[in-house]
Amino acid sequence: MRKILIPLMLLLFVNCASDDSQKDFAEANENEILEYISAQGLVAQKSASGLYYVINNEGSANKPLSSSNVTVAYRGYFTDGKVFDESNADGISFNLNQVIPGWTEGLTYFGEGGNGVLLIPSRLGYGDSGRGSIPGGAVLIFNVALRSIN
Repeated sequence: MRKILIPLMLLLFVNCASDDSQKDFAEANENEILEYISAQGLVAQKSASGLYYVINNEGSANKPLSSSNVTVAYRGYFTDGKVFDESNADGISFNLNQVIPGWTEGLTYFGEGGNGVLLIPSRLGYGDSGRGSIPGGAVLIFNVALRSIN
């Protein structure tokens, strides 16, 4: 009986610890984003999902849907300024339902020709597992320019 009980207790402990760390990421991400906004003097809006965004130029009245194909020029970096990805000035084309949730939602706030900043908590980015050079739990910041809705 003891041989079964000890592994079950360890499993329960690990699962509880995992839940706490996910809650800590959400709070830590929120604090990191708010500190960045303050330090940069940004005027950001927060959506119901927890995405923060800054609209520098609204662009036209023609806005993409979350399923639209768009062309976007962007620069992605962490709150410390380290760049992890960027397009060329012409941008790249993709379907908004094939990218991270922060982009799917965030780009719908801009019209064609618009630009601004997306501040994405990890739960709307690559989560607590990360991807490539992006560590788990990372806040992602993107300067975006919506070139066109295709």
